[in-house]
Amino acid sequence: MELQNIGGYRTIGEFVEAKIQKLEKTEHTFKGIYPLFFSESSNVIYERSTGYRIQKITYGECRKNIEQKTVTLEHLLKDVPAHSVVGVYMENSIEWIEIFWALLRAGHSPFFLNMRLDPETLEAALRSAGAAAVISDSRTFSLPTVMISEITPASEEETLLREEKASSMPFGEAIYVMSSGTSEHVKICAYTGMEFYEIIRNAREIVRDCTLMKKHYEGELKQLCFLPFYHIFGLVAVYTWFAFFSRTFVELKDMAPETIVNTIRRHKVTHIFAVPLFWDKVYEQAISTIRKRGDKTYEKFKRGLEIAGRLKGMEKLSRAFSKKAFKEVRENLFGESISFMISGGGAVREEVLSFFNGIGYHLSNGYGMTEVGITSVEQTDSPKILNSGSVGKPLRSIQYKINEDGELLISGVSLAHFVIVDGKRIDRPEWFNSHDLAEERNGNYYILGRKDDLIVGSSGENLNPNLLEPRLYVPGVRSLCLLGIRENDRTVPTLLLSVNRFSPQEKLLEIREAVRQKLTGLGLSSEIRRILFTGDELLKGDEFKLNRIRLAREIGSGTLRLLDPDKAHDEQVPDDELVLKIRAIFAAALQKKTEEIPYTADFFLDLSGTSLDYFVVLSELKNEFSVQITADGERSLSTVKEIYEYIKTGN
Repeated sequence: MELQNIGGYRTIGEFVEAKIQKLEKTEHTFKGIYPLFFSESSNVIYERSTGYRIQKITYGECRKNIEQKTVTLEHLLKDVPAHSVVGVYMENSIEWIEIFWALLRAGHSPFFLNMRLDPETLEAALRSAGAAAVISDSRTFSLPTVMISEITPASEEETLLREEKASSMPFGEAIYVMSSGTSEHVKICAYTGMEFYEIIRNAREIVRDCTLMKKHYEGELKQLCFLPFYHIFGLVAVYTWFAFFSRTFVELKDMAPETIVNTIRRHKVTHIFAVPLFWDKVYEQAISTIRKRGDKTYEKFKRGLEIAGRLKGMEKLSRAFSKKAFKEVRENLFGESISFMISGGGAVREEVLSFFNGIGYHLSNGYGMTEVGITSVEQTDSPKILNSGSVGKPLRSIQYKINEDGELLISGVSLAHFVIVDGKRIDRPEWFNSHDLAEERNGNYYILGRKDDLIVGSSGENLNPNLLEPRLYVPGVRSLCLLGIRENDRTVPTLLLSVNRFSPQEKLLEIREAVRQKLTGLGLSSEIRRILFTGDELLKGDEFKLNRIRLAREIGSGTLRLLDPDKAHDEQVPDDELVLKIRAIFAAALQKKTEEIPYTADFFLDLSGTSLDYFVVLSELKNEFSVQITADGERSLSTVKEIYEYIKTGN
């Protein structure tokens, strides 16, 4: 299909090259770059579902909103000195994009606050950055806070008057982003227009060398707004690279699995960039669904993946086979519109990469950090290299080298201009030490884990959790983490397993024995000295990668709930037919067996039920027992026990 949204050029490649050439002729500042982000005014920048209708906003409409909101912001921030740092506390939205540019145009530097961090951490970060105010869509801060609802568009007359003198008005010179805080040591990183100029130029080689990255579906390329724009991965790889070339963003209202799938299908999304946790969850759910269809179906699926794997050296044949053999699997996942997927922010298990690439999608691994931006992404079409976990070669503006300790060093003109740590400014070094262990194979780079995650075993050998953890999974384990727990001035290598907290004793013993056999097979039975079980999720709140420091601390303090596989789970269940009926309703809604529904298991937290599943439960309870659970009740009645007691007592 001939593309109509590439500025009149014949191909997307010609369009990208022409736009990069225009970029090179500008001032290498945000002021110089800004007009190019909105030069294709009729293209659609944003789509969102509003009831049964899909609302589309063009780049031209967005630019008009930015100009009107610039006038309003200048009025609301009239007491804030020019070139001040202004915090932005907002979820992904078209309004986020408008505030991004309106703040810069009002002469300030946006500081994108990580909404997953606690208020105390955010307040400390605002102080470190010397922020003067905050723009927020939900909460207020100790600094002067402007709520989004206050930023109404100025009149056309006011806007026109302001635009007539825009060339002489101050323009923001930098933007600030925060690290995720998983190391419990938040950093604030500043990027000027010069760095963003180089970041955008990096996209030229990606589009040139990676065929699938530029693939459209039915004439459009649409990026799902899964990653937060305030995170470096979301800011650069999602927003900046795609907005500069005027592609479309699709709003994601929430993170419920059904919302994600329905949004992708309804809007015909082509690109998804996400973190390893997302791909793990989708993979596990897909495998569970295939298993439920019976042993014959599952064995047929596995044989298909094996065939796809044997075709690794023949990319075109491998993709043709996968596209045909796994059409039904794709239809039950994201559908056929998806052309390119990237994982970033941590290691992805080989079995997860092999699954997605084996069924006919394309899942690449990328690498970056808040201090350095996005520095590489695997661009090959080869399933063999994709499945190996390679993060590719450094981008045009970047150089890699590995020091004598095996750590990846990064250099380049697109790294953060400076970093603020504990209020102290640190200018960009010649070589930035990522403290990630890495190796280079045939020009491709592989991340082996964090240097500070290494654990010294009893033999004196280093244990690398990132390499070992994927090899220690057994059925029944939701997630696991290898930790070094300090006890009596020594480090005890400890394997922490997260399981269903209602697993029967025999199941826990079975899991422990299976893990012990794996450790023996790897020669680690004398190195990893302890295996612990917990019913808690290892990721807390909105974390997307393991926070080993927090987990070790919670084990030491006793705040992490541990399970003892040597003690039977004691659950007092009434001998009542009503309990069996409620369990059966839960089981039917969740497509489980009745005996798999514990009496006190939470429908959402323990049984992975969704809001739609719960609606089915409420409907069945109403039909069976003539009980009407109110909205208030829905928030608390999420176990068989709670519903049983509610029906028994009549309230």
